[in-house]
Amino acid sequence: MKKLKREYGPYAFPTKDLSDKGMATTEEKLLNPDCNDGHLKNGIIVSTDGGGDGDNRENQQTAETLIYKVTDNPPIHLSLMFAFQQALLSLANQLALSLMVAQAVCGEKNDMFKTQLLSSTLFMDGVTTLMMVLFGVRLPLFQGAAFEYVVPLLALQTLDPDRCNNDLSTGSLMCAGAIHFLVGATGLVGFLLRFVGPVTIVPAILLIGIYMTRTAVKFIEVHWGIGILTAACSIILSLYLAKFKLPIPVWTRKRGCHVIRYPLHQVFAILIGIMIGWAVSGILTAAGNITNDPDNIGYRARTDIGQEAINKAKWFYFPYPGQFGAPGFSVSVTAGFLIATLISILDSIGDYYACAKTCNVPPPPSHAMNRGIAVEGLCTFMSGIVGCGHATSTYGGNVGAIGITKVGSRQVFIFVGIIYIAFGLIEKFSAVFITIPYPVLGGALITMFGMFIGVILSNLQYMSLVSTRNIAIVGISILVGLMVPYWIELRPNAVQTGNNDADRILRTLLGNANLAGAVLACFLDNTIPGTREERGITAWQAPDKVDANVKYDNGLEVYEPLFLSRWRDSRVLKYIPFLPDPSPVKKRKVHKFQENSTV
Repeated sequence: MKKLKREYGPYAFPTKDLSDKGMATTEEKLLNPDCNDGHLKNGIIVSTDGGGDGDNRENQQTAETLIYKVTDNPPIHLSLMFAFQQALLSLANQLALSLMVAQAVCGEKNDMFKTQLLSSTLFMDGVTTLMMVLFGVRLPLFQGAAFEYVVPLLALQTLDPDRCNNDLSTGSLMCAGAIHFLVGATGLVGFLLRFVGPVTIVPAILLIGIYMTRTAVKFIEVHWGIGILTAACSIILSLYLAKFKLPIPVWTRKRGCHVIRYPLHQVFAILIGIMIGWAVSGILTAAGNITNDPDNIGYRARTDIGQEAINKAKWFYFPYPGQFGAPGFSVSVTAGFLIATLISILDSIGDYYACAKTCNVPPPPSHAMNRGIAVEGLCTFMSGIVGCGHATSTYGGNVGAIGITKVGSRQVFIFVGIIYIAFGLIEKFSAVFITIPYPVLGGALITMFGMFIGVILSNLQYMSLVSTRNIAIVGISILVGLMVPYWIELRPNAVQTGNNDADRILRTLLGNANLAGAVLACFLDNTIPGTREERGITAWQAPDKVDANVKYDNGLEVYEPLFLSRWRDSRVLKYIPFLPDPSPVKKRKVHKFQENSTV
């Protein structure tokens, strides 16, 4: 019986090491898609080794397996290569969000402040990624800066332009992080999912994406030509050339130097676009085509204005608590952060399920999700202590990269966390990246925010789009979410309660882009009659049990935390929401033993 092997785009790979049979090793197949032990049929390599019972295999749904599974440990040199790829994939997002935070607190002209802020962001990204992989949900996930938390700061800066005291409201972030942690530690995630679904989340996050366009305009208006060039390069590489495989020279022990084809340009499309735009800005600066007048808007397109920051930056810098001053607290910003926390939690849950599906493992059980949310909340609290000005959340883009590279090893993401910690400790590294010209960053934001909004809209698939109820709720919520902040921006003195502090809090809350839309969408979704299937909530609540018709690469043991073996069977564990119940563990062990005995 012919046995189908793993497909990689137009190629395919065996999922086990066959070097003992005189065949190519897993490493050689990884670096050389053309190296195979069978023949090509309809884009899939079909091997000629013996199979098993064909009838049973035809009746069983077999998901695609990865080259390196969740529990596999690739060789160190390959792990480092894959880790650098994942790290560079989201580096542009970290830079963009860090500069947005600096702009929101009027620190865009302070190069040292921006350098230290970016170093703190990269450092906390690494710490959170390590904690998520080792102690959280234990899936190969990258934790990066969350865009949702920048909106309250931007709203506050828009309504009060004279508020330029570099206050990152870290006290408010610590408060939101503590609540975020409690939601996971107490198991309240399942309770939230009863009331919040796609009908609520889509308008809320979409309003964030729309509000972010203001920041993109501030960056790209410096030089529209360079910005459009940067965006065009990213779009061409990621979309127009999506099916093209770039020839890359490699070396393997078996075949020596040869050429493979890999979509490298698609994986690093945004970074390549930034490099091209940066180079063009450098050429125009050297040619004297960009003004050198600091008061001119086009001055921020120059590439030589950050040299002083690079010279002053230290080689090593350790982010420490209170580096930007005492923690600041604002009731209005805290309320905005809490809305962002709710959105971040639900977004992360969706990423957990997506990562499990990509890695071909069972859906995450409740204790793993609770633990993952708790870790994100704890690290958000730590980000507030360090002074990042934003939280960290799961990045879905890196989950998509797993599907492209076919490498889902946890070891790779442990190295990703270590790499980001190293980036954060080397201050010179951050100083170089904050010198990126504004229009280059604005062009990158067009691509990033465009993808961000597109991913948000993809969540509409989980609810019924033929339902007038759902369409009306989404449309009305988006409209009100756009109207209220615009009205507050035009008429800031329209809110008059007789108390200046109360007026300022209400103006900030109503000026928050996603607050009015999210609250209205949640209220309408839970008061207007509709079935759970119609609302899309059923599709979001994936069961913990394993589908018997799907063949997974690993079982539920991948979600079990690092724990002392003598405590695994303690009855106390079933009362702790973020730890596995010992009873199902015993049943799984017995079931696994019975399977092995049968085989």
